[in-house]
Amino acid sequence: MNMRLRNAVADQSDTKERILDAAEGLFAELGFARTSMRRITAEADVNLAAVNYHFGSKEGLIKAVFSRRLEPLNAERLRRLAALELAGNPTLEQLLEAFIAPNLELAGSHDVVGDRFVKLVGRSYTEHTRVLQEHVRAVNARAASAFKEAFQRVLPDLPREELTWRLHFLVGAVAYSMVGPDVARLMAGSPLSETANAQALIARLVPFLAAGMRAPLPRHR
Repeated sequence: MNMRLRNAVADQSDTKERILDAAEGLFAELGFARTSMRRITAEADVNLAAVNYHFGSKEGLIKAVFSRRLEPLNAERLRRLAALELAGNPTLEQLLEAFIAPNLELAGSHDVVGDRFVKLVGRSYTEHTRVLQEHVRAVNARAASAFKEAFQRVLPDLPREELTWRLHFLVGAVAYSMVGPDVARLMAGSPLSETANAQALIARLVPFLAAGMRAPLPRHR
């Protein structure tokens, strides 16, 4: 690759990252509906044609913002799962930690990326759309399927439908643990320093989730 072409590729990559950074920050602070393409282009110092070239539309840009954060998290989940399975006979607690830790560690980093990620997770629940839901589901599908099978192996007597419900509650608990720490502080009546520590939160959450996963089957009324 000659120098001129190499510089052109680098410029394209830099432009794409600037757009993603600008959009991520604005989506986190203002929400998806209130963030205009004009606002994004001004923040990124690019023209609308550049956004359309890289992402096609605002919808495509929203998907790309989520993919940029979710894909590495899922890759890390799968890496941890593979390591556990290579070691042999992972416990429920080990599987739970491998599943929840990547998100909580990013959220607990308290840097710009972590803070924006927490806000984006909150936005995805309060401003959810069918397109965004389907995209997030697709990005998470491989890791979700792999962990579901792993959980089924350590909970062989749990019916498949019940496992699905419990994983649904698990994901909700993890999401709330990331976006709702102020409620925990309010209930405590005083500051909770450990809520800012990802490892302390994981240590509290894993046994709680494990108890729920092992709970007796409900008696349907």
